Parts: sequence; structure tokens; C-alpha cells
Amino acid sequence: QVQLVESGGGLVQAGGSLRLSCAASGRTFSRYVMGWFRQAPGKEREFVAAISSSGGSTYYADSVKGRFTISRDNAKNTVYLQMNSLKPEDTAVYYCAANSKNSALLTGYDYWGQGTQVTVSS
Repeated sequence: QVQLVESGGGLVQAGGSLRLSCAASGRTFSRYVMGWFRQAPGKEREFVAAISSSGGSTYYADSVKGRFTISRDNAKNTVYLQMNSLKPEDTAVYYCAANSKNSALLTGYDYWGQGTQVTVSS
């Protein structure tokens, strides 16, 4: 079992920055692909970014490429999402997820956090 706890959400003006963190329990964090997803009101949950178990590979949704950066610290069992140049359309609940099954970056996520709200005002 893996427990994921997100933090760092909040209210920010357009153009601002936020850094989300996701702390994971357990000793096997370094084996997992980690990802960030988001869900805006009235919309389906969508992929934001993912990082391989070693941190050597990352992948981003086109909507955040160049603005968001995913990273991880396996010694701290934590994955981060640095969000810059935020836009009102980035407003959503952001979820951290872990893929314990395979090395795929877009699919296979079987553990999810509770989410943290990010609100970007115009």
C-alpha cells in the first residue's frame, strides 16, 4: 500500500507560481512512476505531468509544457510540481498518483492522493 499526501495548493494571481508537493509512504517509492493529474469543475480528470522512477524521464501535457516542471527526491519520498506563469484555466484540484505496475508514464496509475486545490485568479 502506498499513501500519497499532496500539499502546496492555494490561491494565486495569473502569472504567479506555486509548488505542489506529494509525500509518499513506504520504502518502494523509488520504484514507482509518479504523475500529476488535475480536474477542473465540470470536467474530466486530465493528465498533467509524469516522471520515471529514476527521474531521468519526464512527460508533460501540451497545455503545461514550458510552464510546469515535475521533479522528485527519492531520498525524501516526495514528488514536486513547480507551476509557473499560471493561468486561470489551470484552476483545478491537482492529484498526485503512483504507478506501481510498470514503467508507463501515462497509464497504470493505481494509487492516488486526495488532491489539493489550485485557484488562479485573473
